[in-house]
Amino acid sequence: MSRGFIDAGFSVKLGVDFDDMALKTFAANHEGAVAKKLDLFDLDNVDKIKEFFDENNYALDVLVGGPPCQGFSLAGPRQVDDSRNVLYRAMVKTARILRPRAVVLENVPGMIQLHGGLVKEKIIDDFTKLGYKMGEPKILYAPDYGIPQIRKRVVFVGLLESETEFEYPKPTCKPENYVTCQQAIGDLPPLIDIVGDKIQEYPCEPQSPYQEMMRKDSDAIHNHEGTIHDPKTKKFIAMVPEGKNYKSLPPEYDGIYKYHEALTRYHSQKPSPTINTGHRSHFHYKWNRIPTVRESARLQSFDDKFIFYGNKTQQYRQVGNAVPPMLGKAVATEILKWLRNNDK
Repeated sequence: MSRGFIDAGFSVKLGVDFDDMALKTFAANHEGAVAKKLDLFDLDNVDKIKEFFDENNYALDVLVGGPPCQGFSLAGPRQVDDSRNVLYRAMVKTARILRPRAVVLENVPGMIQLHGGLVKEKIIDDFTKLGYKMGEPKILYAPDYGIPQIRKRVVFVGLLESETEFEYPKPTCKPENYVTCQQAIGDLPPLIDIVGDKIQEYPCEPQSPYQEMMRKDSDAIHNHEGTIHDPKTKKFIAMVPEGKNYKSLPPEYDGIYKYHEALTRYHSQKPSPTINTGHRSHFHYKWNRIPTVRESARLQSFDDKFIFYGNKTQQYRQVGNAVPPMLGKAVATEILKWLRNNDK
């Protein structure tokens, strides 16, 4: 999300996390931003965020966060004291102290139905009490914004002391023009039966406008390291046609796999399924291996200049947990319009 804000023209000043490699990746890919390691389960650490802005004489325009909401427990009379909710309360406290002109909270779509919608109501109510105009949250569908991945995120936007609600970005891509897997990653080396070098050259010219956009200002391929699978896995995935999964295996293999996404092979002419955090269940539409970190990043709309740090497991987790930058940019562009139209 924050990379998308940069792409829309914002200056990102601070990123807060507790994962060292995520912080390293953030700092390397957000020009001029500071990556600060803080444990936000301790709400007192929100004061350190305020200190950072005070010391640098920054005024905060937009606060962006994606706190987990699984912990909201409403079995009793609106009891929401689960420890996992502290991260959400840290975002509320930050908004109360720093008074950003806009707040953006994103999450998985199922969150708005959590506990019969009471969690959604609490989010709206908490920010409304702080003076934010909160409309209904919006579920944004990534392919509608030119992203080659079937992914949905729910987004809440609050505008400080605004008379009008936020206008969410309109889709820019029709279903018949959705960017496909092949259009997204078809130009990357196949890495058949080898573990590729971490930095590689492009083997061909861009084969689609999307690839051209992803390769802008990049002269090498990073994070494109192949995986060698055991013979059994390769044997089974070789039997699965593109766009299908383990259910396409011959009848004699019934019962071997029970996980509903097992052996899911991408379809070259469709967007990919939702990128996960590195589970070995998704496979390349053509090659008998899981996608590389770079292929997953491409499907998430991270351009090739964006380099991920850490071991492969950490890199996959960073990619899978992210909001697609192009989706972040779409939201950020509309917020920027509102800020400029409401300058005081």
